[in-house]
Amino acid sequence: MNALPLDAMARSRVLVVGDVMLDRYWFGEVERISPEAPVPVVRVARREDRLGGAANVARNVVALGGHATLIGLVGTDEAGESISRLATEAGIQADLVADAENPTTLKLRVLGRQQQLLRVDFEQAPEPATLDDLDTRVAQQLAQHDVLVLSDYAKGALSRVQSMIAMARKAGVPVLVDPKGDDYTRYRGATLVTPNRAEMQEAVGRWTTESQLTERAQKLREELDLEALLVTRSEQGMTLFTAAGRSHVDAQAHEVFDVSGAGDTVLATLATMRAIGQPWNDAMRWANRAGGIVVGKLGTSIVTAAELAGVSQ
Repeated sequence: MNALPLDAMARSRVLVVGDVMLDRYWFGEVERISPEAPVPVVRVARREDRLGGAANVARNVVALGGHATLIGLVGTDEAGESISRLATEAGIQADLVADAENPTTLKLRVLGRQQQLLRVDFEQAPEPATLDDLDTRVAQQLAQHDVLVLSDYAKGALSRVQSMIAMARKAGVPVLVDPKGDDYTRYRGATLVTPNRAEMQEAVGRWTTESQLTERAQKLREELDLEALLVTRSEQGMTLFTAAGRSHVDAQAHEVFDVSGAGDTVLATLATMRAIGQPWNDAMRWANRAGGIVVGKLGTSIVTAAELAGVSQ
C-alpha cells in the first residue's frame, strides 16, 4: 500500500448525521457482594464521558486529520451539554438539534477492574418536528462537504434516511451508511453500506460458503443500487463487493480488548479516504488497519493519523 496521504486527509470534509449519544463510564473496584441481592457492589473511583454513536464517528474523522461536521439530536439536559462540550474540545463542528421534550441518548457502563459489569441505556424516539429541523440542517450543510456519513443506531435520528440519501444524490455527494436492522431497502441509493457480520446475516440470512456470501451480497448490492457493499467480519477481516467483483483483507493480528465503537472508527476511516478520492480497495485496507488498532483500546475510542501511519511502516 502507498503511504498514508496525510496532506490530502487534512483537506477532507465529512458530514456525519445520525444517532448522537453519550457514552458514560463509571470505573470502580469490586470488593464484596451486596447483602440486598446477589450482585457485586462497585465502589466508583473515576467517571468519564466519551462521544458515542454518530458523534464518535465525527471524533474519529477529526483524529485522522479531517474536518467533521456533526448533525444529530440531543436533549436540553446535562448529557446534551456534555456532548456539546466534548465535540467542541475534539474540534468537531457540531450542528445539534436540542429537543426539550426528549432526553439525550445515554449509555452508562459500570466497570469493575476493567471488566464491564452493567450497561444502562436512556433513550426516547424523537418527534416529527425535531426531524424536520434535522432535515433542514442536512440540506444546508451538504454542499460544503465531500462525503455524507449516516450512522444508524436505530434511535430515531435517521427515521427519514431515504430523503437524506435523495438530497445527497441530487447534490452529487457520496453517501456512506452504517446500517441497523434487517430492512435495507431504506438505504437504497446510498454509495456504500457497511454491515457487520451479524447485520449482514439479518439482511440476507446465514451463509455456509464464501461463494454463497458473494452471491447474496452482490444481489443485495444490485437491488439497493449501491456502488459498494463492505461486510466487516471481525476476526475474519473485511470483504468488499463492487461491480468489479469481490475483494478481501484479513484482520490485523492483535489482542482484542474491546470492540465497542470499532465500527465507528472503520466508518470514519472509509469516509475520510473516500473524501479524498481513494479507491475502495485502498479505503478498505486503511479502515481494516484502523479497526485493528481501536479494538486494542478500552471503551469507545479513536485512532489518530499518527497511529495509522505507524502501522503502515
